[in-house]
Amino acid sequence: MMKKQAIGIFDSGIGGLTVAKAIKELLPREDFIYFGDTAHLPYGDKSEEAIVAYSKKISDFLVKFHCKMIVIACNTASSYAYSILKDLLPSHVMLVNVIDPVVDSLYENKIKSVGVLGTKAMVSSNIYTKKIQNRYPEIETTEVATPLFASMIEEGFFRNEISHSIIEAYLSNKVLANKEALILGCTHYPLIHQEISEFFNHKKIIIDSPTLVALFVKEMLAKKSKLYSGETKGRYQFFMSLYTESFEETAKLFFDEFIQFEQFDIWKDIR
Repeated sequence: MMKKQAIGIFDSGIGGLTVAKAIKELLPREDFIYFGDTAHLPYGDKSEEAIVAYSKKISDFLVKFHCKMIVIACNTASSYAYSILKDLLPSHVMLVNVIDPVVDSLYENKIKSVGVLGTKAMVSSNIYTKKIQNRYPEIETTEVATPLFASMIEEGFFRNEISHSIIEAYLSNKVLANKEALILGCTHYPLIHQEISEFFNHKKIIIDSPTLVALFVKEMLAKKSKLYSGETKGRYQFFMSLYTESFEETAKLFFDEFIQFEQFDIWKDIR
């Protein structure tokens, strides 16, 4: 029964669906429950206190569903709330952030210099630079805030002239020119992975988190003997704190089968 318990995944909106999709593809028999906090998106322009408060409330919601693991599918929430949630969650609930698997991959790929694209809050936390310098001090790291990316993507503006213009405005920053690799430090950004790569004529290594996180999730579940090995196909539940049409429409790009979303205002209904 413990092995068949769901994996909880949360983000401020659709970005975390990139992680959910990667987990679904790698672990098709695992159940998961996804919560998009669309009432407060994007997290990238919120205060640290607000982000921690949102993350606590959503984690409590997922614990009530008896999730065996919670994946913080948001770089900003991973930056500010991971260490706090790790101390607060019940000991049997595993916790995964989206930053550590990415940092681990730099050494494996022999990266020497890297630029990090992220929200204002994530870049302000300096979390990637701290973690990279702590583990691999020889890697030169620069973080650049690209605050419009997440909002642009949430509104469905990607792979079009609007996204091309915004991407060009941010990526023309000279500090990125000589970087060997770029980390997409927001789970929304894989949706514009191709556009970012095209801007640099496919000459930079583009690192995003979904596949790396999915592999880490599988490894952790196996290590704790909680990896489901039965034949039952995974079941999925999707919640959003405030209904948005763009969230539902974009989500259909990720999952082939019919998806039903439930609006659930945890700020009002959970006590």
